[in-house]
Amino acid sequence: MPPLDLGDLAPNTEVLVAPVHLAGPGTREAVFSILDNAAGWTKTVAFGTDAYYASPCQRVRIANPVESHYGGWTITYAEDPLGVPDWITTFDRNTPHEIAAAFTETLVHSLPNHFRDYLGGGRHHTGLGPEDVLLRSDWEPMHGSRPYWIVSPDNRTAMRTRSGWLDEYTELLTPEKSMWRLSGGIDPVHAPSWRAFFSGSTPQHLRTAAAAALTSPDAVPRFADEVPERHRDLVHVRLAKPTARPRAQAALARRPYAAHAAAPGAEAAIPSAPLATHGRSRRQR
Repeated sequence: MPPLDLGDLAPNTEVLVAPVHLAGPGTREAVFSILDNAAGWTKTVAFGTDAYYASPCQRVRIANPVESHYGGWTITYAEDPLGVPDWITTFDRNTPHEIAAAFTETLVHSLPNHFRDYLGGGRHHTGLGPEDVLLRSDWEPMHGSRPYWIVSPDNRTAMRTRSGWLDEYTELLTPEKSMWRLSGGIDPVHAPSWRAFFSGSTPQHLRTAAAAALTSPDAVPRFADEVPERHRDLVHVRLAKPTARPRAQAALARRPYAAHAAAPGAEAAIPSAPLATHGRSRRQR
């Protein structure tokens, strides 16, 4: 059977695309669903588009400010809920949602006991870091590169580890200066299509979850017109089994105020209407 040509398909044709790092961002529905169904988490919607979540312990804040510089998802953790964040992770608006969802789901599951299950001796501790996961998938270091880069076999996605010392506060304020960066595209090192940034104190098990999603061989669902034009000659595509969900419903699911099944007792924490105004933090990105 000849390869499937995306140009021959109607825009709303459901397809399965591989690899994930070239599939495009897809819908934000998966991340919203994780957070909307997380017990005890609260949600606020501002301007009708921007969504903000807080964990029950108030240590984790997650923002999806659509019109900000990065868009996508910014996740912060502060041991002191009123203090400066200990770490920040940013997935830009073009990051495949499977990567952001894997990070977020692992965070939600591991937060209640302060990550202990994922630390040494914990029942979910594997001892693997993100680089271990990448090397197992045949990624290779770029020899002689500064900073240090490790690149996928197809040369379309890469992880950078920053070299040298950097003031922690500068790293927290400037995602580009984060300790680690995942990126993908035709030129993932110099002109990536998407980027995800992890500051130096971001827990290893969360970064490992993101790396595992990135290296998964599974094809991911997209509509035909969601695959970036410049990636179409680089991906493998097959038709998906049609679902009962129409395109309009999928588009609605991308909105932060779309209805999701909330966790028991969480309904009262979600405002029934968007906020009229809100202050913009200097950390807003």
